[in-house]
Formats: sequence, structure tokens, C-alpha cells
Amino acid sequence: MKIIQSPSVFSFSLDAVLLAKFAYVPIQKGNLLDLCSGNGVIPLFLSLRTKGNITGVEIQERLYNMAVRSIEYNGLSDRLRMILGDIKEMPKQLGYGKFDVVTCNPPYFITPSQEEINENEHLAIARHEILCTLEDAVSASSQLVRQGGKVSFVHRSGRLIDMITLMRKYKLEPKRLQFVYPKAGKEANTLLIEAIKNGKPDLKILPPLMVYQDDNEYTPEMRSILYGE
Repeated sequence: MKIIQSPSVFSFSLDAVLLAKFAYVPIQKGNLLDLCSGNGVIPLFLSLRTKGNITGVEIQERLYNMAVRSIEYNGLSDRLRMILGDIKEMPKQLGYGKFDVVTCNPPYFITPSQEEINENEHLAIARHEILCTLEDAVSASSQLVRQGGKVSFVHRSGRLIDMITLMRKYKLEPKRLQFVYPKAGKEANTLLIEAIKNGKPDLKILPPLMVYQDDNEYTPEMRSILYGE
């Protein structure tokens, strides 16, 4: 799979790969939606796991254009599409409760002072809650997913309480949670969480996922996720 990106505009991270692997997907059919798609990396990765139709939403035009080109380049235009727009407008634009699965890799950081924001506008918007807050993302996801449908997020582990609080506020019941650690003995720095729209309370904590071994090489589990080894 060929994916167009640019270090000066947007390059996908390990978090996107982890979310695409973690999220539930219907294998044969279904409607899937990815919010805050960037260059379309998550829809592209999800297309390897499902034959369903996948829609990505991105607000930055340059990133949207990269995603469209990558979809065309990989011959996936028949079931992957991109929308240029604000996720807050998507329930009205796409319809309420229309999707079986929603994924989202939102901006991680609350907007700091002007002096601290990255001077690169593309990177600043991707990383900070300038155009989209976590609450915007959770609210939109809840409105777009069907009853009983699944919503998956990747975020910083320090935002766990915010994530669970917002999910329950918008009737998304957390069902699976996994923490990602840089290596054994370190604190978790990433979380993967999946919720069901109006699901019953019963949260499963999955085994921890370690990224690196002590020799700074990827762990066998991470190599399997990244390279299929």
C-alpha cells in the first residue's frame, strides 16, 4: 500500500496504526467512518481488514487532497471516499446513526498559549484542539454511529478520565481499553478505547501493549502489528 504524506504537512504516527488494528470492523460489509482522518491513513489501513465502505473526514484541504490521491493510487475509490469538512457538521451532512463503526484519532493537546503553538499551521491543527476538541469528537461520533454500533479512539493515557466522562455523557459505553507503553517499566503514554452506543456497563481491560524491547527494537507483538511478522 502506498500512502502519500509530507513531513512538513502531516505524517501518520504509530498511533494511527494501532487504532486501525485495535478497532472492531465487520469483515464482509458495513459502513465505517473515520473522523480527523489526516492523510487518510486509518481508512486505508482499515480497508485491509474489511470489505465494507469507509468514509474519512478531514478539515485541512492539503491533507484531504493527500488522502484522495492515496485512495486513487491504491485502487480503492470504489469503497473508500473522503469528505472535506468539519466533523461537527457531519451528523447533519451524513445523517444520524448511519454508521456501524466510527474511529477517531483526534488532536491530543488542549490549545496552549499562542507562543507554544507549532508555527506550522498544519501540524498545529493536527496536534492541538484548535478546530476540534475531544468533546467535539466524542459528540460527533455518538451522533453518527447507530444504536449498538462501535466507536474507537486513540488518545494520550493522561486523558483517560476525560475520555470516559465524555463517552458516558454522550451515551457511548466503554467496553474495551488497552494501554500502550513505550517499554516495560515505563508509564503508559497511549490508550486505545472502544465503546458501544447505549451499551451495558462492562469494561474489559486488555493486556498491556509494549512498543520497544530493552534493546530499543520493536517487541514481537509490535512487529506483528507493523509488518505482519
